[in-house]
Amino acid sequence: MISMVNTAFVVEDFIEGTRTDELRMSALMKKREFLVAQDGTANFVGSVYVEISGERGYLGMLAVDPKQQGSGVGRRLVQAAEDYCRERGCSYMSLNVLSVRTPVLSFYRKLGYSETGTEEFRSSRSFKAGVDCHAIVMSKQL
Repeated sequence: MISMVNTAFVVEDFIEGTRTDELRMSALMKKREFLVAQDGTANFVGSVYVEISGERGYLGMLAVDPKQQGSGVGRRLVQAAEDYCRERGCSYMSLNVLSVRTPVLSFYRKLGYSETGTEEFRSSRSFKAGVDCHAIVMSKQL
């Protein structure tokens, strides 16, 4: 799964190194849940991180294998994350989009999310020189 996530996030050329590694992924898996999508041969084709805090769900690190992008895997994973959180009593879902990835905003807008604010983005990886980045918070009612 780590390889698939890093391949999906190769567009994040503003961060030094890869998106994740075994240490970071293990830490997230201990903290909360990952929902995954596999193809007919059990290869990972997508994943999404899900966290619940009270009545608010959070989804992050949505990753879809580039060969599967545009096929609906991402939409199905977002729907699965929303269902997962709704079933556990959440009324709202939030996510963060990095300000340097503004084309992603339209994807989430189509799924009913709207921008609700900004916040500092704290990355475990260093940004390349000259990159200024913050998080755009998006939310929707479930």
